[in-house]
Amino acid sequence: MTASQPDFRLDGKRALVTGAGRGIGLAIAQVYAAAGAEVTLCARTSAEIEAAAGALRAEGFKAEALALDVTDVMAFDSAITAVAPFDVFVNNAGTNRPKPLLEVTGEDYDAVMELNVRAAIFCCQSVTRRMTAAGTAGSIINMSSQMGHVGAANRTLYCASKWALEGFTKALAVELGPKNIRVNTICPTFIETPMTKPFFEDESFLDSVLAKIKIGRIGQVSDVTGAALFLASNASALMTGSALMLDGGWTAE
Repeated sequence: MTASQPDFRLDGKRALVTGAGRGIGLAIAQVYAAAGAEVTLCARTSAEIEAAAGALRAEGFKAEALALDVTDVMAFDSAITAVAPFDVFVNNAGTNRPKPLLEVTGEDYDAVMELNVRAAIFCCQSVTRRMTAAGTAGSIINMSSQMGHVGAANRTLYCASKWALEGFTKALAVELGPKNIRVNTICPTFIETPMTKPFFEDESFLDSVLAKIKIGRIGQVSDVTGAALFLASNASALMTGSALMLDGGWTAE
């Protein structure tokens, strides 16, 4: 007798991905759609998110656009309440304002913490309220970072926000485990996207990053999408309260 094959399919699942207009969020939504999920892509820019969802539909996949700013937690809650519960939620929207602590302003703090922590928590609240009311066995995936496990110069705010998200994830996993809702984080290292690529043109910055990544290369979006599919699917059915490190060995020392 051979072991059963792990099931990475998402047929019949409804998945919501925030920050899905570009980069990692868009790529995750595309992979979920190809795996059979009905995907809702959420981002602030209406034209961008409508185009992304339209491109998926043109390929024969099931995709809808949700144009709103997740920091407007009341609007987000109203939108989630108005639709069927989701089975998978990727809490991906986030931001960073790297600078030395002595240069950090109150406005910087508000921008980073409002999106990375406040919005992340209340978006989870809205989604899981619907999950629990419907008795849905779901998967929550909070997009964290290797910086939720280590420190780095010029990233005091970002590290604070991601460490907070890691603690929130563990607590929520304990709370929702009895309801068969799993909660985990994905913790990437530096990933090359259209937004981050210009930073790597600075050779000194690139060298400093590569010195920490033991595998010796910058991460690619495809390094993240596989992990996101794993956590969304039944292949990770026993995994909750965990951080999936995609850091090339950065945090190993």
